[in-house]
Amino acid sequence: MNNIFTVSDLTKYIKSIFDRDAKLISVFVKGEISNFKSHYSGHCYFTLKDAGSQIKGVMFKSRAQFLKFEPRDGMKVVAVGQITVFERDGQYQLYAEQLIPDGVGELSIAFNQLKEKLAAEGLFDDSRKKKLALLPQAIGIVTSPTGAALRDIITVAKRRHPGIPLTLYPVLVQGIDAPGQIVQAIQDFNRLKSVDVLIVGRGGGSIEELWAFNDEQVVRAIAASQIPIVSAVGHQTDYTLADFAADCRAATPSQAAEIVVPDVYELKRYITTLQTMLENNIRLYIKHRRQAVCQLRDSKVFTQPEKLFADKRQCIDSYMERLGQSVRKILAAKQQVLQINTEKLAVLNPLAVLSRGYSLVRTLEGQVITNTCQVKPKQPLEIILHQGRLTVVVSKAKEDIHGQIK
Repeated sequence: MNNIFTVSDLTKYIKSIFDRDAKLISVFVKGEISNFKSHYSGHCYFTLKDAGSQIKGVMFKSRAQFLKFEPRDGMKVVAVGQITVFERDGQYQLYAEQLIPDGVGELSIAFNQLKEKLAAEGLFDDSRKKKLALLPQAIGIVTSPTGAALRDIITVAKRRHPGIPLTLYPVLVQGIDAPGQIVQAIQDFNRLKSVDVLIVGRGGGSIEELWAFNDEQVVRAIAASQIPIVSAVGHQTDYTLADFAADCRAATPSQAAEIVVPDVYELKRYITTLQTMLENNIRLYIKHRRQAVCQLRDSKVFTQPEKLFADKRQCIDSYMERLGQSVRKILAAKQQVLQINTEKLAVLNPLAVLSRGYSLVRTLEGQVITNTCQVKPKQPLEIILHQGRLTVVVSKAKEDIHGQIK
């Protein structure tokens, strides 16, 4: 029983071992930065990792203020400092005195290269993104059945609209098998068409933990989905390629539920508002129609229709009078023209000459005789007088010129 330690005593003992190790007092550690955070106090917290492992790191303000660059996630560095134990959490970490840039991390390079490739194919274009249903009948969830992300989604969904069913498709969200399971889940939901929208995601983590959502097959499955997808991967500062391919990105799983699940109480208030607006509009419409009917009822058409007819009758009389005047003017003008033309015809009429004592001589065949050479003795002729006709026989013909006998 003498070897029983309290947690604190054991942690202090382990820390003393670290502090006495000459190799750990001053070390040079090469790795890639992730989860870098600059605290308002000036201290910097980060994770230093490679393909096989990771270690927590901290650089206090007294040293961080001398940095010549801004550390960022994905940046490869060489950290110089001491490895010791943080007693409160019981974990070892690197207390960095200096950070030396050493290029860009391999995962970040892979991320950017794949992002450029898929963007060039149009998988991230806004034009191909689908709209979310205003009131989904069912919601699908693709995530780990044991993660906090599922609990957050269920909690928010049930609070906002407990009547909408949620369907979980359990998958791994990290590790070598995770991408294949996520792709299969999306494809199965699309084949069954049992939900109106999908939430695909997990809680936050390091870039390695989130890497399944940077997998090319996962990104292509999200882009090809006929069901709208909301990505809910990581926290607000974490972006994955799944976020770019999804129809909508949520910073957290809780926010995804806020986006997808309508607030039933807000819907009720909205419906009540619409109902009130509809009733007010109907009342206002009826009021305006009633006023219009009253105006028509009080108009002369209904109260004094005879005056309307009297006005119209007066207009007709006025038009008839104007029409009569126009007709009379036209007739007078036509009569004047007719008289003038009649007089002209009378002057030109050859029979009018007969009234002055002249006569017209012609053969029985109708040939007008203008010269004695046209007739022969004993030839019958017809003489047309002003009044009547004579039939005579030629006894003698004498020829003269201008009244003188030839």
